[in-house]
Amino acid sequence: MIGGKLLEDVRFETSDAAQWRALADKALAGATFDEVLVSRTDDAIAVMPLYERAKDAMLLPRANPATRWTVTQRIDDPDPTRANRQAQEDVAQGATGLSIVFEGAPNAFGYGLPANPDALAKALDGIDIARTHLRIDVHPMSRASIDWLVALLTARRVDPANLSLSFGIDPAAIFAGTGRLRMSVEALLASMPQSLAHFFGLGVPGVLLEADGRVFHNGGATEAQELGIMLAAAVSHLRMFEAARQPLVYAAPHIGFALSVDQDQFLSMAKVRALRKLWARAQEACSIAPVPCQVHAETSWRMMTAKDPETNILRATVACFAAATGGADSISILPHTITHGLPDAFARRVARNTQLVMAGESHVDFVADPAIGSGGIEALTDGLCEQAWKEFQAIEAEGGPLKSLADNRLQVRVGEARDKRAKAYRDKKRSIVGTTLYPLKSERPVSTLDAERRPAPQEGTVFCEALGALRIDELVEGRP
Repeated sequence: MIGGKLLEDVRFETSDAAQWRALADKALAGATFDEVLVSRTDDAIAVMPLYERAKDAMLLPRANPATRWTVTQRIDDPDPTRANRQAQEDVAQGATGLSIVFEGAPNAFGYGLPANPDALAKALDGIDIARTHLRIDVHPMSRASIDWLVALLTARRVDPANLSLSFGIDPAAIFAGTGRLRMSVEALLASMPQSLAHFFGLGVPGVLLEADGRVFHNGGATEAQELGIMLAAAVSHLRMFEAARQPLVYAAPHIGFALSVDQDQFLSMAKVRALRKLWARAQEACSIAPVPCQVHAETSWRMMTAKDPETNILRATVACFAAATGGADSISILPHTITHGLPDAFARRVARNTQLVMAGESHVDFVADPAIGSGGIEALTDGLCEQAWKEFQAIEAEGGPLKSLADNRLQVRVGEARDKRAKAYRDKKRSIVGTTLYPLKSERPVSTLDAERRPAPQEGTVFCEALGALRIDELVEGRP
């Protein structure tokens, strides 16, 4: 009852956007609407304070909406025996996927499993490969690792048809992350088709070529830049398949994507959704029926802080939620102590259980595309698609991602975005909780494993300056 009336008899006056805008302008008392109530992303996409429901929205489910996303744990310990114990613990406690991160990989952050077949075999000893998704993170020995894994499968007499695999081969990501290639760009492009033909001859299923945007994100790229670079890399992969005389309709399912998600929940959700729309559009342009893209999401390295590392748990939780609701097929959370060293069992457990609670108790995966129809998310998705397509066209005009990197054009654009963002933090227009906002009077001790942080191996021919992974707190405090 309200004022003697039944609740169902109460009627509220309807209003429209124009009426709300008039009231908002009145409340602003002379201040401009855009200055006070409208914010903008790093790609200058306007974020309005109010949106109407989106009409004619496109459903963007995951590649396999019938199953939960793959809860993936990183295997990046330089000690293969210890890495194996970690892997067995993770799988026993609920992880459904393992990401093999070899040393020298752009996303190894100074650690990583030794890049040799013996280390791989030891790390996966006792792991039921037939029931565990395996992905090999992008690294300089990616093509060789295929043979290592195939040899391991053969030794264990595992039927490849029953496996879920992802081989992280992305020359552009390696080039950008290390500044080096093991051969010239021309030689690489000439040899890759033969390698692809060899892969198809093996009959191993799964993702072979990956468009990895994490390298560029951690180097400072905006969301649209990351998407545009990934799309350009994926299109270059299609050209490689075409050169290998493989029909594109059969090749497209063997191309996957890896991106970063951060604490900006809505923007990260929109980024994952935008990637799906962009890949569908690219396939349509190639005159093939679009297949859903396989998306691996990893929480952002650049958002992690060394000060008050427990705040990283909150950042990673929001980022994981965004990836799951945006439609990622597999998710990996960076443990909160990774800025201090190699994470121990507790930090790994927190990272793993964050996903398990989100899926098993919160049932975030219950709805295929929960953001569909949301005016704000749909507007961000469309805005990212538009800006990412422009970046993609720019890279194509520069000869593709490898040529753009060799000419130092892509690095310049990413560097400008990174410097602009860092300046905003230094000027206190943005803040980092625990670092520039509400810093602790004294830091608590952090527990990590005994492991030496190692630089990437300096092999190959130098072509360009690397887009090294830089955390935002390092940039703000002047530690390049």
